[in-house]
Amino acid sequence: MAQRSYETHYDTLRRNGISRRDFLKFCTMTAAALGLGPALAPTIAHALETKPRLPVVWIDGLSCTCCTESFIRTAHPLAKDIILNMISMDYNDLLMAASGEQALEVFEEAIAKHKGNYILAVQGNAPAGYGGMYCIDGGRPFTRKLEAGAANAKAVVAWGNCASWGCIQAARPNPTDVKTVPDLIHNKPVIRIPGCPPIPEVMSALVAYIVTFERLPELDAQGRFAAFYGQHVHDQCVRRAHFDAGEFVEAWDDEGARKGYCLYKMGCKGPTTFNACPTTRWNDGTSYPIESGHPCLGCAEQGFWDQGSFYDRIMDIPLLSTMTTAQKIAAGVGGTVAAAVGVHAVCSTAFHLCRKHREKECAKACAGESAASAQNTDGDTEKQ
Repeated sequence: MAQRSYETHYDTLRRNGISRRDFLKFCTMTAAALGLGPALAPTIAHALETKPRLPVVWIDGLSCTCCTESFIRTAHPLAKDIILNMISMDYNDLLMAASGEQALEVFEEAIAKHKGNYILAVQGNAPAGYGGMYCIDGGRPFTRKLEAGAANAKAVVAWGNCASWGCIQAARPNPTDVKTVPDLIHNKPVIRIPGCPPIPEVMSALVAYIVTFERLPELDAQGRFAAFYGQHVHDQCVRRAHFDAGEFVEAWDDEGARKGYCLYKMGCKGPTTFNACPTTRWNDGTSYPIESGHPCLGCAEQGFWDQGSFYDRIMDIPLLSTMTTAQKIAAGVGGTVAAAVGVHAVCSTAFHLCRKHREKECAKACAGESAASAQNTDGDTEKQ
């Protein structure tokens, strides 16, 4: 058998001690996360075993680095090992041992060696004010490093809310004139993976998809990875039944909070946020904010820092049916109705209260009838 001249993802994983069992488990989990079903897990496994490894070059702009912090702190041992190995780490200026000029040389070498065949992952954004002099990397504005990395890339991933939408640095009045990756890169496909931080497993799923199918995944109208951002948090929420029943938390320590009622009235942005937090969860799949008792802040959405208080209730959003997709909403397919989720919530509450009122009225009426019946019985007894 002819010897391969390249290394596959499976070769890398095996070299780093990942067992065959864990590798197949990862392929099954990835197929499920991509919505492909377990039947395609062998296809993913075969691709990762036989095709060349997809290099990823990871650079940092203006950010707090929480995206990388989340990435390397993935609690699930399998996911952590596979992600860190799969994305190759041909270059990551935050995690690599090299620094200064040596790091710059590694960057130049990586983009030249894998020209046209690597994914450029960008964490953070680029401040364009004063000629980009707010974010200097290697003695030059970060925008130049971004342009150099994107020029030879297969595609560019805007990793996190900073790179996708600007996040807090772009909040009004945006003093450093922040530009996002899609604002600056127009000659390459750009995939938005928003979130503060984004879900780590999305990166390994993205790499697995590209290697398996040799094409970029489907994106929604806003350029997001549709498999993970196709539904809003509200429709996948573990507390959704309480919303429909008109059962809401009214105060942080009330009976509704103890019973796990819906957090919409406490400012939850789940009805307007598209992300896969309820299905992937965090910390080894343990939980996610809403399940833990805190409203969704909408950190994966555009301009979430400028949408008012995190705890203000949203009232002007379209009423969406369960399983409505972001693509449909953006395209206006399915007939967006003018009613609001707030109205839905009010109606649900009103319905709930009316039902309780009717029950009370019925109870009163029954009590009255019983009393009258008892009185008549007593009267009849006295007459006898």
